[in-house]
This record gives sequence, C-alpha cells and structure tokens, in this order.
Amino acid sequence: MTVYSNKKNNKWYCKFTIKGVTKHLLCAGATTEKEAKEIENAFKFRLQQQLNGVIPRDDKKKKLTELYKFYEEYALLNKKSFKDDIYRLNKIKAIWKNKKYIDDIKIKDIEDLKVNLLGYKLSKTTINRYLEIISKMFNLAIANEWITKNPIKKGVKFITKNYQIRYLTEDEEKRLFKNSSGVFKDIILVALNTGLRAGNLRQLQGKNIKLDFKIIEVTENKGNKHIKLPMNETLYNFFKTKTFKDEEYIFLNPNTNQPYTESSFLAEWHKIRKKAKVEDLRFHDLRHTVGTRLAKAGVPINVIKEIMAHSDIQTTMRYVHYANEQMQNAMELL
Repeated sequence: MTVYSNKKNNKWYCKFTIKGVTKHLLCAGATTEKEAKEIENAFKFRLQQQLNGVIPRDDKKKKLTELYKFYEEYALLNKKSFKDDIYRLNKIKAIWKNKKYIDDIKIKDIEDLKVNLLGYKLSKTTINRYLEIISKMFNLAIANEWITKNPIKKGVKFITKNYQIRYLTEDEEKRLFKNSSGVFKDIILVALNTGLRAGNLRQLQGKNIKLDFKIIEVTENKGNKHIKLPMNETLYNFFKTKTFKDEEYIFLNPNTNQPYTESSFLAEWHKIRKKAKVEDLRFHDLRHTVGTRLAKAGVPINVIKEIMAHSDIQTTMRYVHYANEQMQNAMELL
C-alpha cells in the first residue's frame, strides 16, 4: 500500500517512486483511503509528465533560510524568550551552514549538533533548549506542509536529573564574592537575594525596580508569570545607590556596554567559578540556593512557591524535601 494514515494528526500521506524519483507527500484534504489514492494518482501523473518533459519540473524543496526566517517571526510574536531564541538560532545556523534544504536535516545532523554544542561547554539542560527550538521549527514546517516528518524524535533530548539540587555553601559564597568584581559581583548579589533566573537578570531594567514600594517587578519571564519580589534590606540598600532610566539595562557587559548575551554571561560566570575553585556549580544553582535556604529557614511552602515563581508546587517541594533530609541527618546525631 502506497497511501497511509497518520493516526496522530488524522492526515493521509502517500509514498511512491517513479524512474528513481521518490516522493513522500501529504494528501491534503483526503479523509479516506480512496480519496488519498485519487490524490496520489494525480501526484504520479504530474511527476510522469515532468520526467517526460511535458511540463517543467518544479523544485518545491524549501530552504532552511526560509524556515529560520519563519521561526524568527514566530518567536518575535509568541515568545518572551525571543532574544535568547534568536541567539541560539544563530548558533544553530553556524553549525548547519553547509545545509541548504529543510529535508537535508537527518537524525545524524541532530546528534552532530549536540556534540558540537557540548564543545561550547554548554550543559545538557541548555542543549535541550536548542533542541526544543529545532523541534518547534520543524513542527512549523509540517504545519505549513513543507515537510511531513520532524527529525527530532523521542529520546533525542538529554535526560537530565532535575531532582538533584546543588546549592551554594557559605564558604563557597565567600569565595565567589572574593573572586568577582564590578558588574558580575552585583549580579551574584542580586541573584542570591532574589532567586531570579539568569535571563531575568540579564534583561533587568530600571523600570523593574520600584524603590518606593521596595519591590522588583518582572513581567517577562518563563511561564509568563507576573513576578513582584519584595526587596530585603540588602537589595534596597544596593538599588538606592543606583540611578537608572526606565529603559536602561541595569547590568551591562563592561566590554560591550550592552546587555550580556547568553554566551558572554556564561563565559564570565565560568571564569569566576573557576577562579573561586567552586566545582560543579551552574549559575542556575544560585536560584536553587535561594529556594533551599528559604526551606531550611522554615518559610511556608506556598510562600516559597510565590517567591520562586513556580507554576507547579511540586517543583517547590524539592527544596522542602531537601530541608527535611538535612533535619533527619541532624536528628541521627542524637
């Protein structure tokens, strides 16, 4: 049988070969096998005419550049992480610079890209963000009927152990501050007193700081949550010495006088971490440090959830479970 139905999307497809030319096409509009075969016959007739020179051949293969542009437009309209997505997309473009068409990308190209990104010393969690962008791009291509299959398959993403929490000890914190300076020292200070993600810190502007109300207000973030974080005295004393216009970024890369890109931010973080001899610590672990310290201090779970801006309370429970484990270990000493 050369026609088949995809149970996932309830659409019919056909696949056939004529004179060495293989076609795998969507039978648009078909709702039954009979209708799909009729459309397939029309495809076959057209291909035979093209191969015999009766009508011009048409190359309907879509170029990757078209898909890149389409995804950029989609991200601009629909994603809060637009700037991060474009940065990652540019890195994908560089890796796939020798690939011309969308259907040139096979599973091996995905695996090669993963190896390439590991060479940039990116974490597996971060690389999964790249794979999510690629998967979305190809789903958009399928929706536009440019291709019929997504090369991102189940099992392609790295398995990450999200249940493991790495937090900063007091000694490690002292070493980090001792070996950092300038803007990044300020970033670490704010991170440890807010629990904000790296992306939020990089995009923090004067309009987000409400000194009169002693809050930090973030409206663009993961999960589209409206975050209002009360300032503790450390934060209030830090921000009241600063003057920022509403649209002015608070943390500028001193080398460019522009907001940190994801790569420049991580490069500076790794340099400081290495200098401080703090092993196996991601910047995101500063956020885990805030959650863990709040749990250890006995802060109610619903309050921690709001501070950390978690959508699911089960995510917050990781910190409570960890604090309980520490208490159990302490009791064993008796």
